[in-house]
Amino acid sequence: MSFTLSLKRKSMGRRVARTRNNGEWTESQYWSAIRSALRLKFRYWKTAQQSLVNARRKYKGKSKRQKYEYNCNECKDWFKRKDVEIDHIIPVGSLKCLEDLAGFVERLTPEKVSAYQILCKKCHLIKTHKK
Repeated sequence: MSFTLSLKRKSMGRRVARTRNNGEWTESQYWSAIRSALRLKFRYWKTAQQSLVNARRKYKGKSKRQKYEYNCNECKDWFKRKDVEIDHIIPVGSLKCLEDLAGFVERLTPEKVSAYQILCKKCHLIKTHKK
């Protein structure tokens, strides 16, 4: 494979240089992969998991398989574990360059349980897309 920069066609006729991974990835793809890997690695951060424990109660329904239900901090309804997400109250933010890395990791891994809240998937989606 040639070491010349390959280009990717973008909308409106612009071309974006593929400068990473031996000419396979754009800068955006590169930083997206790093962001995803960091989020995956810190998915079970202890303080985040403790916020989940703090928002649960014993399940009171008929299902024998469900042990707990979780309270959404926004709509105040109760949900199964698969229907809630752990949310950073202060958004983690973007990771688009090396200068963003330290701040991103700091915001991703707060040491206080109060830095997290439990939201149902609907409320989390609304918060995520609020601008």
